[in-house]
Amino acid sequence: MALPVDIEALDKAFSGIGVDEKSLISILTNSNEEHKKSLRKGSSKLFIEDAKGFERSDQSSIKILKHQFKRFKDAVMLSVLHPWERDARLIEKAIRKGPKHYNVIVEMACTRSSDQLLGARKAYHSLFHHSIEEHLVTHIKGRERKLLVALVSAYRFDGPGVNEDVAKSEAQILYEAINNGEKNKLLDHEDAIMILATRSKQHLQALYQHYNQSYDKTLAQDLEGEGILKDTVECLCTPQTYFTRVLEAAVKEDADEESKRSLTRVIVTQKEQLVKEGFVPNKIQDILLGLYKDFMLASIASGDIK
Repeated sequence: MALPVDIEALDKAFSGIGVDEKSLISILTNSNEEHKKSLRKGSSKLFIEDAKGFERSDQSSIKILKHQFKRFKDAVMLSVLHPWERDARLIEKAIRKGPKHYNVIVEMACTRSSDQLLGARKAYHSLFHHSIEEHLVTHIKGRERKLLVALVSAYRFDGPGVNEDVAKSEAQILYEAINNGEKNKLLDHEDAIMILATRSKQHLQALYQHYNQSYDKTLAQDLEGEGILKDTVECLCTPQTYFTRVLEAAVKEDADEESKRSLTRVIVTQKEQLVKEGFVPNKIQDILLGLYKDFMLASIASGDIK
């Protein structure tokens, strides 16, 4: 018969993000059939006993468990791919999966350097025999299309130097576009899209500061609820805010599967940015398990995208 400590250890091995493989090996390889039967009876998270006393698997729980085992594999594959191929595949998947995933396109377009984004665009040609822009135009019919095409097409100036007068003037353009009855039309606002898609990150960060100092609300507050527009501003101006928001959503107790997948994507593909912005690993280490946990924490500790 399985001891309560074994049942507790089994449940705990499945109770985070990832799986505690060492505990599973220790419990299951030292179990005979009678012991496993009592494990099934005691593990209500994975097995349901029917009216005849048969311990059958709970298929919804098994499906979740498959996702947990898959996390380590996904993390390894994202890490081993050439960065250009990795970003191209993430963008293509986001286009296919629809509006709830457009933040991934924004993330790739706005947090990469100009050369890294250009590399992803070249990889997209090789992998999918179309340009990113062509697929965006073909598959996205909503108002987000114009902004997304502009962002992935950008080749921003990466050097120093900001014209503060222009930054302040463009902060006013955005303020007026948001607050003069046009907030619901921002995705169609030519000047707003031009500013966000063409200006250097240094320029946009200066614009962000001017906006915040000049008006009652910050730019991020004024864009609350504006979806990819807020994602765009945060990725360009305050990436630490964006990544913190994504990671905190991923480790919530009621996080959905897509939010949890974001944890893998952000840590593996943005580890340089996380270290630069001072992301603290203990924010996530208590909820991660097994090889997945080891890989995630090691990725942050390495702190460089090669």
